[in-house]
Amino acid sequence: MPTGGPTGGLVLRQAIRGQRRRVIAASLLGMTHQGCEALVPVVIGATIDTAVATGSSSALLRLLIVLAVLFLVLSTCYRTSARITEGSGELAAHRLRLDLATRVLDPRGGADANRLPGALTSIATNDARRVGSVATVIAYGVSAVAALVISAVALLRISVPLGLLVLLGIPPLLWLGHRISRPLEQRSEAEQERAAHASGVAADLVSGLRVLKGMGAESAAVARYRTTSQDSLSAALRAARSRAGHEGAVLALTGVFIAVIGVVGAYLAMDGSISVGDLVAAVGLAQFLLGPFQLLAYVNAELAQGRASAKRIAEVLASPEAVGTGHDVPADGTAGHVALRGVTLGALRGVDLELPAGSLTGIVARDAAAANDLLVCLAREADPSEGAVELDGTPLTSLDPDALRRVVLVAHHDADLFESTLLDNVRAGAADDTSSVERALKASAADDVARLLPDGGDTLLAERGRSLSGGQRQRVALARALAADRPVLVLHDPTTAVDTVTESHIAARLREVRRDRTTILVTTSPALLAVTDRVVVLEDGAVQASGHHTELLAADAAYRAAVLA
Repeated sequence: MPTGGPTGGLVLRQAIRGQRRRVIAASLLGMTHQGCEALVPVVIGATIDTAVATGSSSALLRLLIVLAVLFLVLSTCYRTSARITEGSGELAAHRLRLDLATRVLDPRGGADANRLPGALTSIATNDARRVGSVATVIAYGVSAVAALVISAVALLRISVPLGLLVLLGIPPLLWLGHRISRPLEQRSEAEQERAAHASGVAADLVSGLRVLKGMGAESAAVARYRTTSQDSLSAALRAARSRAGHEGAVLALTGVFIAVIGVVGAYLAMDGSISVGDLVAAVGLAQFLLGPFQLLAYVNAELAQGRASAKRIAEVLASPEAVGTGHDVPADGTAGHVALRGVTLGALRGVDLELPAGSLTGIVARDAAAANDLLVCLAREADPSEGAVELDGTPLTSLDPDALRRVVLVAHHDADLFESTLLDNVRAGAADDTSSVERALKASAADDVARLLPDGGDTLLAERGRSLSGGQRQRVALARALAADRPVLVLHDPTTAVDTVTESHIAARLREVRRDRTTILVTTSPALLAVTDRVVVLEDGAVQASGHHTELLAADAAYRAAVLA
């Protein structure tokens, strides 16, 4: 975790601090509720001594009214406190989810490094919920401690030895409960880690289910998930055993402590030091103490699990950014002149490349890693280890990533569609310009897709567009990229699943719709390359050749093999 980044403890403190007023209000109500409950056995004891033993009907009536008021107050306070505490927990979890979403969606990236999407989802749901629960249980813990103090004071009034026994016995019990919760915290962290990984693997397998079936690799995928799921189950069982052991140990300690109070109270009653009413009150208070101690055991367990989840949330929030911030903003009327100067990153080795404003350039890279690293550089998902990428003479590293992506759009080959209508998907990145959407639909041949759907462009698509064929999804994704109408557009293999005739139509229309706009096609499609102004060939991570598509076909055997294979 980077120095100065949020820690698990800081995440917990911020979650509680954000709900401070609600926690304080709930704590006061909880203290009132517990105080009234502690007074019930005291009033019952007083009733025995002052009303039952003396036969006073008026005293009995007065004390019964006092009991009724106590029950009314404690019941009202309990309901109100429970509503406030549950609300504070939900609000704290919601704000954590917003913080996590903000970090994951940060244009500088980095939060998703080495994390599957399903794992991030698990952190934003399960871990956020557990940390939010801490804001809930704080009020429970405060009210439980208040109940112990009130009970101790009441016992002191009945008998000094009984009161001192409670006051001196509570701190060691609380300390032991905290020590016992340590293994639970460690195992809860492991449980959440395994569960998040299992969720990530499951989401990964579901998203690639069609591919797995096509390859006949279902058995391997099932075996992989079974192993991951078993690891998650084992971690969950270890955490469950630890929690059961924690609660059992605390309950045993509490039972022994309450039994000691009862025995001492009985001895004092037999000795004549306290009255029968006092003995009833003491036994009642001893039994009442079981509730606060169980509540403290629950609070301790929730805090242990909350601390483990807070660490995982802190790791995401403190993830280092993939790229620097940059403070400059592309000038209005960006021309779109892109230049790579000695760019080295991953498979790229000192790439020098000029892409003039308004040009349509094809880039052929037989090495998929080199093509991917080029896209990463142009999208500024990572900065080159050496060299620089420039836009109209300005290094991308000096530009704000969010502002840059409003000018440069990199449409990856595996772009997903949203669970919305076809038109909503196309309009996702477009300005309020109906004509640009219509042009994009026609240029990408997505208008043909819309005509085949039951409700046309208003047809609701399934998750990630799975209700469409592969070629149809590609056309809709291409339409979305074209409708955005960015000064610089980078397309990666936009027509690999499209039939040859449709691909030729798309190639011809693409040149027209992107006229006077900088367009870069990273592809090996001969139909698309044929309409470009120039083709650049990357080999071994560097520029090997450059020229028109027909010239390269005639003169370069390696190029012919790459695009005609």
